[in-house]
Amino acid sequence: MEPFIRRRSRQVITHEQESCMRQRRTIYHNDARHSYLWYFEPPMRLEDAWIPIDEVAGTAVDTFSYCVERGDGAYYPTKVGKLFSVEDGRPRSKQNYEWRAAACMLSLMERGLDPLRVLVDRAHEHGMDFLADVRLQRLGGVYPELEIENGGPGWADRRVQDLKLEVLRELATGYPIEGVELDFTAAFSESGYFYFQDGGTPENTATMTEWVRRSAEMVRSRPGEPGLVGARIFPTEKGNLEQGLDVRTWLAEGLLDFVVPVAYIYTVLDPDMPFDWVVEPAHDADASVYGFLQHYKQDSVVGASGRRYANLEQFRAAAANYWEKGVDGLYTWALEWPLGDAERNLLTMMGSPELVRGQDKHYVVAREYDGAARVDYHHHIPHELAPPLPTAAHAIPFTIADDIAAADSRVSATKLRLYLTNVVSADRFTVSLNGQSLEGETCRRVWKEKGSDDAFPHTNPRNHWLEFDLVGMVPRKGGNVLEVSLESRPEGLTGSVTIQEVEVEVRYNPYPAGLAATAAPR
Repeated sequence: MEPFIRRRSRQVITHEQESCMRQRRTIYHNDARHSYLWYFEPPMRLEDAWIPIDEVAGTAVDTFSYCVERGDGAYYPTKVGKLFSVEDGRPRSKQNYEWRAAACMLSLMERGLDPLRVLVDRAHEHGMDFLADVRLQRLGGVYPELEIENGGPGWADRRVQDLKLEVLRELATGYPIEGVELDFTAAFSESGYFYFQDGGTPENTATMTEWVRRSAEMVRSRPGEPGLVGARIFPTEKGNLEQGLDVRTWLAEGLLDFVVPVAYIYTVLDPDMPFDWVVEPAHDADASVYGFLQHYKQDSVVGASGRRYANLEQFRAAAANYWEKGVDGLYTWALEWPLGDAERNLLTMMGSPELVRGQDKHYVVAREYDGAARVDYHHHIPHELAPPLPTAAHAIPFTIADDIAAADSRVSATKLRLYLTNVVSADRFTVSLNGQSLEGETCRRVWKEKGSDDAFPHTNPRNHWLEFDLVGMVPRKGGNVLEVSLESRPEGLTGSVTIQEVEVEVRYNPYPAGLAATAAPR
């Protein structure tokens, strides 16, 4: 079957006259809970029910993704599964926010309004496409004995496959949505396998591929206009294959219209997310790739003492890297709520690669997390520089999209920042960038007082930053490698130093550097 893509002139990719079937999209996802149904009191006003759409209207967002079920119930009046936190037609939960969500949905339904249809219609009024995001691991309260985390067979049982297919059918044929998003990444299991008890064996992989074929056929052959079929996938190919997800085959067979590489449980913005492997196969199949911008700079899952949202310069840096990787659009979710001017500014910036070029950026190297490592998604910090001394150099790769060394560069300052713990001023380090020592660059040791906004994961006089003003040796556009080793410590100090954070700040000026501009205008 030939893949189907809705053709909308405002979304068609035109750079280098590539396929007209790939779509430029700016997507915002709402999970129905954390920035919506948890917050409102019943009976729900229609103006409140519209908020997920209205709060992103007027930005670059042209596609709205909505989580229609969490795994223990649906956020729409499903006939296939069960309504979230509703028993015998009444809201029921020990938690006030869950009770509130159910009561709000029922208050709409009692007035003859479908909570999902309210959002779909409102999205269309604002000119947005609507995607129903379906989480695939959990079964929405149906067949709990088959769920893999309960010791069941999971997707090896045909009943699980058929149930999820019927959920997709209900959505694709019962609502005027533009498509469905197969969410393989919102998955949890102590064993590390999410869909099959024994992971991605050839038999299991073939089973899942056949289910994706059935789903694509059903969604695209629905009455009226064919629907889009997309998938959230894990960032690395190995991480997908270990779960039985053969994304490369799905693309080669034309089963997907778009893919979104992401690890749901890793909520930290990663400008170096390793999804390069999927861009060419997707584009060869005329499918789009959407880069996912997670919302936190720091989170407890990666060792921080709390959560801090990424700022615009940090989002801009990751967005610039993703555009350089060849994505066809950007995707985000769960921004600080309620959305304000800063968040709407971000959602506007996401709409075009031109809006991130020549602008200040703040690259933050992401940290390791065991949950992400289970799906082969690894990171290079934190890293312990442990005696004996001198330690081996620890390599930390990172990517930047800025061409700092270009003759006509408008970059006015470049700063490299390393956050170290258990460090004293007498410690001596060797730091190099792309094989060249930074000894000749200006370096400051910056102490942070407790409670400082800049510190990671907490601050006190034991820890500080090394800040380099890079002039003679600057990062190159594309891949870079930072190497750090601990050469010596004062006598009697025998512990390790840990590299906790690595950042690169790039600042722009409207005018070129130097006494005279020599580069020809572009």
